[in-house]
Amino acid sequence: MLRLICAFFLSLSCALAASAQEAEAPRDRSATGGAQTLEDIMERQQGLAVDNAFRSELNGEAAAAAATTEQLGARGGASDPDLWRALRFDSADVTTQIQHPAATVLIQDTGMWWVQFREGPLTTYGFGLVLGMIGLLVLFYLIRGRIRIDGERTGRTILRFTSIERFAHWLLAGSFILLGLTGIISLLGRQFLIPALGPDGFSAIAIGAKWIHNNVSWAFMLAIVLIFFFWVVHNLPDRTDINWLLKGGGIFGGGHPPAKKFNAGQKFIFWSVIILGGSISASGLSLLFPFELPMFAATFEKLNQFGIPQLIGLGELNTDLAPHTEMQYAQLWHAIVSFVLFAIVIAHIYIGSVGMEGAYDAMGSGEVEEQWAREHHSLWVEEVKAKEAQAGNSA
Repeated sequence: MLRLICAFFLSLSCALAASAQEAEAPRDRSATGGAQTLEDIMERQQGLAVDNAFRSELNGEAAAAAATTEQLGARGGASDPDLWRALRFDSADVTTQIQHPAATVLIQDTGMWWVQFREGPLTTYGFGLVLGMIGLLVLFYLIRGRIRIDGERTGRTILRFTSIERFAHWLLAGSFILLGLTGIISLLGRQFLIPALGPDGFSAIAIGAKWIHNNVSWAFMLAIVLIFFFWVVHNLPDRTDINWLLKGGGIFGGGHPPAKKFNAGQKFIFWSVIILGGSISASGLSLLFPFELPMFAATFEKLNQFGIPQLIGLGELNTDLAPHTEMQYAQLWHAIVSFVLFAIVIAHIYIGSVGMEGAYDAMGSGEVEEQWAREHHSLWVEEVKAKEAQAGNSA
């Protein structure tokens, strides 16, 4: 699983490196008057990164170029390639009456890189991560089995979550599942669903999936805000988390380590949902309002200032991003973080259903068996009993 995660983010690093500004010594192109050489063409055909700065700066002066009869020889000082070069590298004087951030961009230079990464590493490592997590959970279940209630049931229950808390949880869970399914339809459509269903069949599904995805996203963002305010005070780290982690939640060392209302594992789930879900929401808003909420140029600029890309060998990241490039980065980040959160949530679903006896009751009825609570959240039970005793004395 760790190898899959590392490979996943390594692919993203390689993708970012392709957009970084390379500082290599310039290649000698005097024989072509500054135009691309055969080596440039061969490297591009092999999918290698080629610095296109020499192409964007070529101004049509061909006095030093090779003769027109030679290979790659210049054909004159001004030609149609000059126009297309200016359009490609956004240096053409384009005017339009359309008031739109992307209206003057006629050629988007990094479009094919986005398609290749989306259909290649993103799909491969994203689904590999999810399937790897499922495989680990199946293996864990076969080895460990279901975590049972060790002691004798008391027949008494303790209120663990109120109805409004359970509503926020199920709103988050339901919306996330819907967003995941509809997002997969969008991601896999061109590669798998169109060949299987045909363009017309996929069109109907894609239109419905897009509508669901765009509108259910608001429920997801609302649920994140609700659970943050409901549970943040119970998910702040404390000393009990260290002991819980050292014992692996009871897997190592035997017995159930003491825990408050949320143990260290649940706190990890909580902060994963808040941080990763917040990042998904931010990139999702950028996609919901195309070209209006650019995020990555400013982010890359901050990263360059702190020297983080240089520290990991990426060089300075390109901060001059076309509006379409911004949207493509937003879509990739949206999908990558969603895959990571989906893998984490699968583990959470396992523990809350077949993995642990009595765990589902917490979000089902809200009432949990007292013996279960004492085994898994003993410190929290003591707090509840103390409050009940105090309330009884006051009465």
